[in-house]
Order: sequence, then C-alpha cells, then structure tokens
Amino acid sequence: MNLELRHLRALVAVDEARTFTDAAISLGTSQAGVSRAVAALESTLGVRVFQRTTRSVTPTAAGQRIIEHARRVLNEAKLLEEAARDHAGELRVGYAWSALGSRTIALQRRWEEVNPGVQLIWVQSNSAAAGLADGSVDLAVVRRRLHDPRFTESPIGTERRYAAVAATDPLARRRFLRMADFAGRTVAVDSRTGTTVEDLWGPEAKPSSLRPIQGVDDWLTLISTGKAMGMSSEATATQYPRPGVAYRQVRDAPPIPVFLASWKDDPSVLLADFARLARDVFASPPPL
Repeated sequence: MNLELRHLRALVAVDEARTFTDAAISLGTSQAGVSRAVAALESTLGVRVFQRTTRSVTPTAAGQRIIEHARRVLNEAKLLEEAARDHAGELRVGYAWSALGSRTIALQRRWEEVNPGVQLIWVQSNSAAAGLADGSVDLAVVRRRLHDPRFTESPIGTERRYAAVAATDPLARRRFLRMADFAGRTVAVDSRTGTTVEDLWGPEAKPSSLRPIQGVDDWLTLISTGKAMGMSSEATATQYPRPGVAYRQVRDAPPIPVFLASWKDDPSVLLADFARLARDVFASPPPL
C-alpha cells in the first residue's frame, strides 16, 4: 500500500490530540477511520509509530521522527495547494470576529485596482487561526499572537477599543467610556479568539466577573439583553451594528494590534500585495 496524505493527516492529528477520538473529531471523520489510517501507515513503513495504552497514546522514538517528516510533507502539500489557488485567481482571507471594519471596503477597492484578475474572498471562521490551520484560507487577520511555529504574523496596524453595552444601560448615554466603568460589571469574553482579558484592568477597576462566550452572536445577545458588557475592536463596532447595543470608545484602553498571519515560507506574491495594501489603509485616516 502506498502512503497517502490522509494517512499523514491522521498521524499528525493523533499526535496533537493524543487520543484517536479527539483526532477523529478534529478531522471530521470516525475513530475507526483514523485507526485504520494509522495502522495502514505503520504497516507500510514497518515501524510502530505510537505506543498505545488504555489511558494514552504517545509516539515512539521512531514515531517522533516520522511525525516531524509528516508535518513537513503536509506543509509542502499546503504550499502546492496555495500555489494552485493563486493560479485559480482568488485569495481567501480569514477572520474570527471582524475583518478590517470600516477599512475593509477601502482595501477591497485597492485590491481590485492592483489585482483585477484575482478575486478577494473574506471568510469568517471562529477559530484561533481564523481558518488558516485547516487550509480554508490563504492568510488571516488576527488580533492576538498565535504562538504556532507553523505560522508567521506580520503587524499591519492598530485599532481602538470600544465598549459594547445595552442601549438601555446608563453608560450608553455617555460619549465615551473609561476602563474604570467596567468595575463591578460582568464582561462577556471569547477566550479563544477575543482580545479582552482580565489583565487589561488594574486591581482597583476589575470587572466582577468574566463570562465566557463562543462567537460574536453569543456576545451580542448577552449584551443587548443587559446580562453583560463587552469590549472589542473598532472593527467589531463597525461590522456588527445591532439594535439594542451601543458602542462607545474606551479612551484609556490600550490599542489592539492587528496582524496578518500566514504559513511560514509561503511563496505567494499575492500575500505580499495584500499585506502592503493593508498597511496602506491603516496608515490612511479611517473612513467616516
């Protein structure tokens, strides 16, 4: 039997998840399918890759070396896919919560002037790498470091932080807010993709609690019903107007850095074009 990419994907997924069940979930397949793929790989190579017990799955010494080679092969396959996508005439850009807010249209127009034959497609993905890890996008707009050795992040600008409160909240009557206005309040946060963490506040002005949510819709629903406050980037305030939610700039909050994340050693010239245009729109005054 010849090795196939699906065998390598199953191998790497098991190594990352350390269980066949979780690996199957991450790949969107069955546990039996993952087990068969790993068994087929071990049979083809004639080497046991994983040491299995009732409680854990760990790579053998030989398996660890094989897994590293598998990662490199999968990365190269990813680059081949991206090169083919460049030729197909599209660039897919992922984002978790919001793209570039009011700057998105300006960038879209500049892109069409520079690359009229390449379609720019925006893809929302509620994952830490905004769709980059699973290959659904070519690059991603992220507002927090990924700390993943497979990716590189390039800064393109910063954004102001905005509070989100229920329209009936007395704070909504103010023109702007300060960090101290969150003291004693419940703040909705997405720990996987959001930019709001408890360390933003000093000890004298901390919220009373942080309420975990998943995704922007959950966040907006809690805020509009008065069950929590929120804080996010100016792009979120622009991209997600919602009846019952008021956005107010937080004047003394630190700015949010914005990065473009991509696979390391990606040869695509389209990514360089996009990064240059993105920096240009951040350097220009934001649209009204």
